[in-house]
Amino acid sequence: MDNDFYMKLALAEARKALTWGDVPIGSVVVFEGKVIGRGFNQVEKKGDPFAHAELIAMQKAIKKYGHKHLLGCDLYVTLEPCAMCSGAIVLARINRLIIGTLDAKTGGSLSLYNIPQDARLNHRVEVSHGILQNECSLVLKDFFSLLRAKKKNILPKQNEKQPDGVNNEYFKNE
Repeated sequence: MDNDFYMKLALAEARKALTWGDVPIGSVVVFEGKVIGRGFNQVEKKGDPFAHAELIAMQKAIKKYGHKHLLGCDLYVTLEPCAMCSGAIVLARINRLIIGTLDAKTGGSLSLYNIPQDARLNHRVEVSHGILQNECSLVLKDFFSLLRAKKKNILPKQNEKQPDGVNNEYFKNE
């Protein structure tokens, strides 16, 4: 399996977040070629600011892996992790972080900060980015376009293209 394969799985997770109006971010944890944790953003769904895709995927992986440190595991995520998630990635001892698209506003892994590779910390993570960048970026752009349209009360008509997995009920004009 290659990076594209696992990033496509992360994108499938991201689309699940659309059902509840959450920002479509998805993540998978891979150990020895097998997915041991999956997660999608559930901040709105759970009303929990800590329910980020990466944290959910790592929590599930820890249960399956049987140890608090995910040694030898790779984390695929559709959007660059924030500072909180980047710190958790270091603490979980993730081996490699593979990012779909960067986040210039809140990125904690390359854009604003480089927490996973900070030499002052006791663990460093190999970081790469740009895997299926266009697809990862597009699902986010589509989501925020619809969100802005909802706020302006100018939603697309039912027959117009909407991101895969979008719950039309969530985006109805109120």
